[in-house]
Amino acid sequence: MTTDDLAALYRAYIACLNRQDWPELGRFVDDEVRHNGKQLGLSGYRAMLEGDFRAIPDLRFEIGLLVVDPPRVASRLLFDCTPAGLLFGLPVNGRRVRFSENVFYEFRDGRIAEVWSVIDKAAVEAQL
Repeated sequence: MTTDDLAALYRAYIACLNRQDWPELGRFVDDEVRHNGKQLGLSGYRAMLEGDFRAIPDLRFEIGLLVVDPPRVASRLLFDCTPAGLLFGLPVNGRRVRFSENVFYEFRDGRIAEVWSVIDKAAVEAQL
């Protein structure tokens, strides 16, 4: 897969998340996906994302930075949202917060097989 192809695939994955098009998620995510070293599988990964959208009704993934070096993608995702209650264990309770996530992906056979994510919890703490 070329750099341009992988970048386009990643952007389509982010669009799928923003649409909450869960039946389409398997097009982008491997059945045996791992997240931060934990085997989630596609169903566990989907459940994690669905939980994120329940906790943050206006959740939207915005790509702030994208670096592609097949088979890997590095992205800085930007969030500007109003979580309903707790966020990362913090009592946000409907306040608007901005934060970022630095996330790295490894693709195998055109789908995400590994995800490593670091969320800027300190940015949320500073806004509370």
